[in-house]
This record gives sequence, C-alpha cells and structure tokens, in this order.
Amino acid sequence: MTITDDTRAKRNVTVLVLAQAILGAQMPMIMVIGGLAGGQLASNPCLATLPISFMLFGSMTTAPWLSPLMQRNGRRFGFFLGAFAGAAGALVAAEALKSGSFSLLLAGSYLTGIYMSAQGFYRFAATDTASDVFRPKAISYVLAGGLLAAIIGPQLNKLVQDAQVVPFLGTYQAVAALNIVGMLLFFFLDLPKGSRSTPEMKSIKGRTRKELLRDPRIAVAIIVGMVSYSLMTLVMTSTPLAVVGCGFTTNNANDIVSAHVLAMFAPSFFTGHLIARFGVERIVSVGLVLLALAGIVALAGVELTNFYAALILLGLGWNFGFIGATTMLAGAHRPEERGVVQGMNDMIVFGMVTIASLASGGLMNCSGGSAVEGWNAVNLAMVPFLVLAGAALIWLTRQPKTNPSRT
Repeated sequence: MTITDDTRAKRNVTVLVLAQAILGAQMPMIMVIGGLAGGQLASNPCLATLPISFMLFGSMTTAPWLSPLMQRNGRRFGFFLGAFAGAAGALVAAEALKSGSFSLLLAGSYLTGIYMSAQGFYRFAATDTASDVFRPKAISYVLAGGLLAAIIGPQLNKLVQDAQVVPFLGTYQAVAALNIVGMLLFFFLDLPKGSRSTPEMKSIKGRTRKELLRDPRIAVAIIVGMVSYSLMTLVMTSTPLAVVGCGFTTNNANDIVSAHVLAMFAPSFFTGHLIARFGVERIVSVGLVLLALAGIVALAGVELTNFYAALILLGLGWNFGFIGATTMLAGAHRPEERGVVQGMNDMIVFGMVTIASLASGGLMNCSGGSAVEGWNAVNLAMVPFLVLAGAALIWLTRQPKTNPSRT
C-alpha cells in the first residue's frame, strides 16, 4: 500500500522534533561535562573521557536488540524505554558524583547510551507513516530538532552545572528531569503498533542479515552513514585540544564548536527538499566532498579562520552525508525487515563512532611532539575512509536500479 496522505506523518514529525529538542538537549549537556566529571573521579587523567566512550559503546550495543524490540512492540515502547534509561543513567551518574565512584559514573554513562540509541531511531520513526516524497523531508526535519537541542542544552547547563555543592551534580539531576518530562511527548505519537499485534506481519519473513548486507543500497547507506558520523566525531573530539594547543583560548574553542553544531543541524530545514529534488546519491556526494574540503582546510593552517572554516564544512558534510545515508537506507528495505536493518545499521555506525572517539585523543596527543602535528594526523586519518565511501557510492551508481516493496 502506497502512502499518499502525509497528515499523520506530519503530526508524528512535530512530536519527534519536540522530542529531539527537549530530550535531545541532554546530549550536549553530557558531552560538555562528561569528560570533566570523569577527570574529577578517574585515578588516571588519561581515562577522563572514558564516560563519553562508554555512552557511545552503550548506544552501539543497544541498537541490535532495541530495533527488533520496537519492530515487535512498536516505536513508542522503545522510546519510553530509552527515556527511562536516560533518567536512570543520569541518577546513577549523580550518585557517582556524590559517592566519588568512577565505576558508577561509567555505569550511568552506559545507561545514557541506551537513551542515545533510542534517540537515533527518531529519524527512522519519522518515515514509518510518510510517503516516498515526504520521507527525506521528515528525516531532515526531525534531525533539525537537534539545532534546538544544541541551544537548549548548553544554556540549561549554564544554569544548573554549579547549582549544587558537588560540581556537575545539578547537570545530571536536570538531565533526569528532562527525560521524565520529555517522555510524555510519546503519548501523542500515532505510529504502527508493531508486528506482535499484526498477525499478517508475523507470517512474513524478511531477508537474513547476510542477504540484507548484499543489497547494494543497504550496504552503501551503512558505509556512508558510518563514514560521515565517525569522521565528524574524529575531528570534532580533537578540535578543543587543537585550538587550545595552538595558542588560542577555551572561549575560542567553544565558539568554533558552536559554529560547527550550527552547521550540522541548520541545513536540515532544507536538506530533505534537496534530496527530493536532486536525488539522494547527489546529496551524499556533496556531503563527502564537503568532508574532504574540511580536512584540506584544516591541513592548510592553524589560524582561527582555518578552524572555523574546517569545522563548518565538517558540520555541513555530516548533515548531507548522514541524512542522505538515512534516506537511502529507509527506502531500501521492506517493512518486515525494518527492525533488523535499522538495528544493524546503528550498531555498525555507532561502533565506528566509538572507535573514532577513542582514536581521536590518541592521534591528537600521541602523533608527533606538537599540537599542530597531532591535528594534522587527525585530519589525514580521514583520507582512507573518504576513499572507501566515495568508491562505494560510485559502485552503487553502476548497479541496476531496484525498488523494494514497502507494502
């Protein structure tokens, strides 16, 4: 059955944009204070950013079971579960700060990763009731909610991070409140209830994981999504270290990262329209070119203008590459394959993101004897992955066109 009326989809997109803005505000808050809280509790300063890596690891290991769970029980069930885990993770982390336990902070971070995984499926939920024409726009609008989260989160964090005697305790308490309040939004979603309540869906068998990975569009969508997200993480994680290491201030680093986040999410208001007009392959190609330009500009010098231009290009490249990859994946599988495909995609994508977050610090701090050499090593590390994604996209354009049934 082909969807032609997008009234239901537009309602769901509105709810998901609000969820991305309100619940998603916890992500920049935790990204800002996660390493600082880790440095406060870790016995070895080299382990300070481990809470962030544990959060990413939690997202990676959650996706393979959360997506099939939502396939069976419906998206709302999974989103409620994610918000509950986010609240629990924040409360565990708050207790870790009060008791001075680094291991407890890591446990809380892992639970936050479950929330992060659930949030990643907002973009797919936007497509469940959307027509083929509205689908890329729906994905784009939901990710645009991240722009609101990027504004709300840091501003809220300024108000609460020093509100308690224990540093950053107020942040984790506020994050718990965001999850509890934000989960109420999911009552307003009008999404399919899941295959468990649909007898005809139970009898339909989708392709195996091996068969799905042999599908050219699915394989290329996963590769492009993985490369876009992991390279953005690789470079962004090292940026504050590089900026300060090259003689600039922490405020300069904050301003550069803010410009980067703006570039990541602001284009989402029109990326879907561009995909609908020019085709997903062209937009993904533009994304990969922008990521390559970011590396070239970064390698050209370490002036503030280089940092600003490189990080803005990096954000734009992520936006076109990741939204394009998500759109490509959403149109490459049948409904009964949704849980397996989307879970497998996010496991691979965030698995590589986890590795990138760990590799970023090593490349920056252990490649050469200066911040400039470390920064150059980070940006040179982009090259093989961009070649991989570019070659995969060229290969896809030479494959015969297929159109999986979405009925």
